[in-house]
Amino acid sequence: MKNAINQFLREEDGVSAIEYGLLAGLIAVAIITTVTTIGTNLNTVFGYIKTKLAGIAAPT
Repeated sequence: MKNAINQFLREEDGVSAIEYGLLAGLIAVAIITTVTTIGTNLNTVFGYIKTKLAGIAAPT
């Protein structure tokens, strides 16, 4: 029984899985933040272009 407990305490596979999970979570947060920021900036740019083009008359 003592050997089984010592072997369990030395096992590092679970620790690696937790580290990979945390790393994947941090990457996901970074991606979501970046995409949200880019989306907001693109919305601002296209809004500016729309405003500037609204005053231009279409060719006939």
